[in-house]
Formats: sequence, structure tokens, C-alpha cells
Amino acid sequence: MSLVAVNLGLPKTGTTTLARALRLSGLRVADYRLRGRHSADGALKGAYVAEVLYRGYFETGDPAALIPQVEAISEMSMLRGSKSLWPQTDFALIRALRAHHPGVKFLASRRDRFELSQSMLAWSNLGTRRLPESAVPGLPPGFGETSKEREDWIDGHYGNLAAFFDGASDFLEFDIADPQAPEKIGAFLGRDLPWWGRLNANPVQQRA
Repeated sequence: MSLVAVNLGLPKTGTTTLARALRLSGLRVADYRLRGRHSADGALKGAYVAEVLYRGYFETGDPAALIPQVEAISEMSMLRGSKSLWPQTDFALIRALRAHHPGVKFLASRRDRFELSQSMLAWSNLGTRRLPESAVPGLPPGFGETSKEREDWIDGHYGNLAAFFDGASDFLEFDIADPQAPEKIGAFLGRDLPWWGRLNANPVQQRA
């Protein structure tokens, strides 16, 4: 089994919604952490997608080598304790996915940068502690506590993706607020998305 779709969007950009939509389209989807159905290796149950991708990359060259049952990845970053892993910012790993999985399509879920920044702030301690205190690509320790810093980081990530995939036919950035998003994703992947909604939402502070 080979990967069909990989989302390179940041957390809180509708990744849980995307995961459900892709599952209901018939794909086997890994979202943030692995479940038993994702690998024949029971030891990987509960493992973080980010860690498994890096293990596969460094052990075999193929980031998805340890999860052959997975057809799509909707969320791949990890920020827990001292571990801060962001494969969606690692272009060597992305190139390896391209090389080992011909035909894989890359998505980039996104939303208004202010709304995304505020959603991160409202999500547990992501904006208040975990981002500012962790080593995050493009957001070193000591940065990320203010909305401006988070918004600049957000813009930087999607700008990097746009530059890397410039003109490529295997990349689609989409705004989760776009009512045409499911149709665009379905056309891009060549499959119908029978469901689209909003999951895992949290209150977002309004712009002053």
C-alpha cells in the first residue's frame, strides 16, 4: 500500500475534519497518533506519527516504511514535553515521501492567520507555553507568545511550502473556510468526499 495524501498544514487548521473526510472517502488515515489498524507492529499503537515518520526516514530512507497500511496523513507534528517534531517543515523528509511514494498528493490546510493564531492560543497551553518554550522550526525558544510572532511563523510556513512546490501539480493549499474546499480536495485527489464539517473546534477570541 502506498501513500495517497499527506497534509502539511499546521495544527488547528481543520486537520481532524480532514481526517474524517478522508476516512469517509475510503482512505486509511493517520491523524497525529497511530491506532492499532495503522501497523501490524503492535508496539506502534499510540505512537506519534511524527516519530514514526522520522524513524522510517532514518532507518530505511522511506518515512512511511513503518506504516504501510496508512494511505493518508492528516496531522503529523508533535509537541509534547521536550519533544518538538514538525515533519511538515522538513523538505528533505518531504522529498523522501515523494521519491518513495510516486503519485502521492500533498495538501496544505490553512485558515486566516489571526484566527489560527488565536485558536492555538485557546488550545490547552499551546500558545502560552508549548510554542514559546519549545524549539519549533521557524519559531525558536522564546518566540511565539505574541499573536504577531505566531502569525509571522504561520505565514513563513505556508510561504516556504509555496516556494518549495512552486508550479507543482502534486500540491494543493486550501482554506478550511472556503465552501468549495471539499470539492477542490476531491478533484485534486480524484475521489469524492461524502462528508465535510467541523470537528475538534474551540472558541476563538475575536479580533479587537
